[in-house]
Amino acid sequence: MTERGHVTTPPGAAPFPNDLAQRIDSALTARTNGEPPRTRHRDGSTPHFTNRLIFETSPYLGQHAHNPVNWYPWGDEAFDEARHSGKPVFLSVGYSTCHWCHVMEEESFEDLDVARLLNERYVAIKVDREERPDVDTVYMSAVQVLTRQGGWPMSVWLDAERRPFYAGTYFPPHAFTAILNQLADLYRDDALRVAGAAESITGAVRAVMAGAAGDETLPGRDVLDAAARVVAQIYDEHYGGVRGAPKFPSSLPIRVLLREHRRTGNAAALAMAEHTLTMMAAGGMHDQLAGGFHRYSTDARWLVPHFEKMLYDNALLAVAYAEAWQVTGRRDFARIVRTTLDYILREMTSPDGAFYSATDADSEGHEGTFFLWDEREIRSILGPQADRFIAYYGVTPRGNFEDRNILFVPDPDEGEWEALADARETLRLAREQRQHPLRDDKVLTAWNALAISALAVGGRVLAEPRYVAAVARAADFALTELRRDGRVQRSWKDGRTSGPGFLEDNAFLTAALLDTYEATFDRRWLSEALALADGTEALFADAERGGWYRTASDHETLVAREKPNYDGAEPTGASVALLNTLRLHTITGDARRRQTAERALRAYAPTLAEHPTALHEMLLGLDYLIDSPREIVLVWPDGDITSLARLTEPLRRLFLPNRALLGAAEGTGIDALAALAPLVAGKVALSESATAYVCERGTCRLPTNDPFVVNEQLTAVAQRQ
Repeated sequence: MTERGHVTTPPGAAPFPNDLAQRIDSALTARTNGEPPRTRHRDGSTPHFTNRLIFETSPYLGQHAHNPVNWYPWGDEAFDEARHSGKPVFLSVGYSTCHWCHVMEEESFEDLDVARLLNERYVAIKVDREERPDVDTVYMSAVQVLTRQGGWPMSVWLDAERRPFYAGTYFPPHAFTAILNQLADLYRDDALRVAGAAESITGAVRAVMAGAAGDETLPGRDVLDAAARVVAQIYDEHYGGVRGAPKFPSSLPIRVLLREHRRTGNAAALAMAEHTLTMMAAGGMHDQLAGGFHRYSTDARWLVPHFEKMLYDNALLAVAYAEAWQVTGRRDFARIVRTTLDYILREMTSPDGAFYSATDADSEGHEGTFFLWDEREIRSILGPQADRFIAYYGVTPRGNFEDRNILFVPDPDEGEWEALADARETLRLAREQRQHPLRDDKVLTAWNALAISALAVGGRVLAEPRYVAAVARAADFALTELRRDGRVQRSWKDGRTSGPGFLEDNAFLTAALLDTYEATFDRRWLSEALALADGTEALFADAERGGWYRTASDHETLVAREKPNYDGAEPTGASVALLNTLRLHTITGDARRRQTAERALRAYAPTLAEHPTALHEMLLGLDYLIDSPREIVLVWPDGDITSLARLTEPLRRLFLPNRALLGAAEGTGIDALAALAPLVAGKVALSESATAYVCERGTCRLPTNDPFVVNEQLTAVAQRQ
């Protein structure tokens, strides 16, 4: 190890050039957060080692900036070094709240001997999968081709041309050092064999990511019916969700089932959705004290979660519960929407109004410690209230997880839940005194957009002004801080962005702006949504086959360009772009938008036919297409919006997912809106009171300012499927 100023070269690495050492030293000096560096190799707040990750915006990369590994960020510098040195590349991909990523870091990347081996024989690259989902998806495809499974941390061995020749996930230390030596020897001694493996694996990755060839047949109701049958076959009748473990919230497409029930009257579809939502909310995967949901359940009962919390999970679940409330009227579903959105506003909102990404599963060196309770601790805090609380939340002296208790609800009862409000808040405040899990405070555009949509839907459906105010602030942040030179960016932290966004960033933000418009009737959001949708089409569309690529036409060229064909924990950008296109067609009447949507559905037709639930969020768009979407125009007297609340009451309670909701003050407000949405032209407020026009394909029923008549008109069209 050698030193330049305050910078010590990692073991086994060549000394840093003077300019790099000076830049690292300056970055260390400028560090202002006051937290000790995340490494065991330090003297107080002074790290022994620092690498190039010190310059990156990602908190995950920052966690590894003081490993003894000479990490590079993804980019040309690393691959130029690989070509120059003749070394292979070791690529490690993870994210900041990944438990096993932390384990592999502690076991291997913090170990001096392992670090020396990596530095001597490899060019080591670290990637945050949340900032670079394109890189993650390409090389996760390689992992799945080779191992038939996947996960993080992801470990991939590449040549200097970025082609994978070996891949896996987590490796324990002894296995890791053995494979590092074997593959480095192979790369040095048998270049032809490595090149052959790289070419073969890369070809397989390209085939996977290209997707199936399109079809001339437009998918129809048969695909939706098939999806419902598939869900019924895998459904867990005891605990809801999909049979077996682990259980992910996204595995059962709740919103598809709700639409299936609306479209066909299928009672079983509604029962599956209701039961799953009930069991998730009662389980330990749901944070019973503070609201919000953990990442997934490790068991079949939704009891033992993987304790990290992700912004996107909570945003998506809030919308699902809101729609389920509209269908069922169940007050517990409305309550869960509120507690989930309150959690986002309380714990995941930045001072600027944007939303943080995630919180870790670990605290105090162990998974779940922050969330676990001992019965004696509860009794000492709650006193006379303890017995009632303990009975409702399934607390026992022996516990249900590592001798402690994960709070859950064996027998849900909304009255009892309300009665225990003070006890819950007392315990939540006591829990706040514990060491909190790490929070990933980067702002991801796609996930922020999902949160904006959730708050917009929740604010509109529950008539909650706090959520609507938060939506407008977050949407403004997105359009100012998450764009550079008119281009949507992937992420933001401390005023710095990480680079241009991907399809999901653009598509999710378009949807968020449409939802924000419906919650506020501020024409700015609709105008921005239209412009962003047009830009998305220009940058990401597959002009030949229909549909969309994940990366823009001017993006960095990787070994494969993904055309998303699978909805996982998050929907694909393609699924959301499809629904955006259809919503905007209803608003604008522009036939080209419907043609774009139909071309996309034809492109994905083979996937939908073979695996109808693979793109479950795309089924929302298909349901929209085969429906007759309603056009609902609200007009109020200029300067008097107060009478509007009476008309929005039936709108917020009715489950009518396939519609355009438009509104403006009569006169200049309607005239300006008509420039974007021609169907509103000429609409006026009757009797100097807010008036509703319920229309279908441009033909409107008699306008009314009577909320009971509005409800009858909407209910009639809603039930005529």
